[in-house]
Amino acid sequence: MKLRKIAAAALALTLMSAPFASATETAKLTPEQKAAFQAAKATFKTNIEAYRTAREAAKGQVATAKATFEAARTAAATPEAKKAARDAFVAAKNAAHASVPTKPTKPVRP
Repeated sequence: MKLRKIAAAALALTLMSAPFASATETAKLTPEQKAAFQAAKATFKTNIEAYRTAREAAKGQVATAKATFEAARTAAATPEAKKAARDAFVAAKNAAHASVPTKPTKPVRP
């Protein structure tokens, strides 16, 4: 029981002192660091906008492919035709997803 109280007190002290320790450890950025960080932020902004635009375009392509798939599936009379329609849909979906670049990572303040 005594060990639990000690552990709880140590944890509470650690949690309470964490904000103060990080506030005292932060230092001012040099002008070079600040300029580099601002440039990284600007690059991130343009990259994230390009990513969002490409993602929205891919969503539209997938929706169009899905509508085409649904129409082809309902018009298909044989299982082979249904499979061909599904394969065409999967190929179009994969192509749309492949056109989306990887999500850019946010720059970290030095």
